[in-house]
Amino acid sequence: MLDKLLSFQNRLKKSHTIQYRRSLYKEIDFDDKMIAIFGARGVGKTTLLFQYLQELEEKGKNALYISMDYPFLVGADLIEIVEEFVESGGEYLLLDEIHRYSDFSAYLKTIYDMYAISVVFTGSSATSILNAKSDLSRRVTLYNLGGFSFREYLEFKYKTTYESYNVEILVENHIDISNEIVKKNSNILKDFKEYLKVGYYPFYFDKKSSYYENLLNTINLTIDLDLTSLGLVEQKYTYKLKKLLEVVCESKPFEVNYTKIATVAEISRAKLYDYIEFLNDGQMLLLVDEYVKGIKKINKPAKIYLNNTNLLFAYCQKSEISTVRETFFANQLSMKNRLNIAKEGDFLVDGKYLFEVGGKEKGYKQIKDMANSYVAADALEVGYGNKIPLYLFGFLY
Repeated sequence: MLDKLLSFQNRLKKSHTIQYRRSLYKEIDFDDKMIAIFGARGVGKTTLLFQYLQELEEKGKNALYISMDYPFLVGADLIEIVEEFVESGGEYLLLDEIHRYSDFSAYLKTIYDMYAISVVFTGSSATSILNAKSDLSRRVTLYNLGGFSFREYLEFKYKTTYESYNVEILVENHIDISNEIVKKNSNILKDFKEYLKVGYYPFYFDKKSSYYENLLNTINLTIDLDLTSLGLVEQKYTYKLKKLLEVVCESKPFEVNYTKIATVAEISRAKLYDYIEFLNDGQMLLLVDEYVKGIKKINKPAKIYLNNTNLLFAYCQKSEISTVRETFFANQLSMKNRLNIAKEGDFLVDGKYLFEVGGKEKGYKQIKDMANSYVAADALEVGYGNKIPLYLFGFLY
């Protein structure tokens, strides 16, 4: 079995030659014994694993990559494979799509406790790892790989580099930052419009002509395979999740009516909350709660978005520009910051920064008397005062 796996590994390496490394790669502490990288289908988890495999091999390390959806692994015992690998001098085990392996958490716990090897694995769901009955969460370090930020999209497209900034630096220095970016790229607004439509998933650059078709297939695979393999939904009910996505697509984020959504999607209210969480966990929806101090529990999200703007353009017949703008802002800020719906304005970031999101002419009327308040304005190359170009929030990671 080990020889067969190594043969597949060598064959696959030839088709995974992307050298561009995502910003997350630099943040991962590969010295940890067990690492989990989770994220939506198509965001580049497999590419990251092969980049790490290449790095290990260049250092002379003995590493093995296994995709858990190999057909010949059906019925195979993962522990027996690991035993053979360790006996041959194996040091690093890279497991792709771990959620496709039955009872994976128990096997990973056994590998962690019994073998002196490092493990990096990918999966579609953080919840399934953290809620593992075998208490795997105490043993694993989790990292979330999102799609391309606008910054990463520009870097990959133009084979260049841009700085990333935290929110505090961005709001304080946005004029200087945007001036530098525009000096480097005079087509920044054109590129931003393109990114909103097609720039979030890296596979766009391989399949430009059929991008939306492939993106819709990716959504279907997430629901039909990933969510069902995790036991979150029965196969016969997957059509209801797809219907739910369509309903969310047609609803304005600020008009969330759970009774109406449940009725149109033909889902009971009790099931609706579960399905919303499942789709959020699969990174197809993005849920944003109201800002609440203390330990008061939020029973339901204040706003529901599709996870990113590419999904809007792929899934919706028509998307209002206000929804596109809010979706972009929420998607980019939610990766590294605490994001909430504000009572005044649109979003509160890290409990401190208040933002209104709108077009170039968007004013301060709603938030003019609020501390640390800003407007994130679309179609604006360089900001002024407390008005910041919307695209700049794509430079946070």
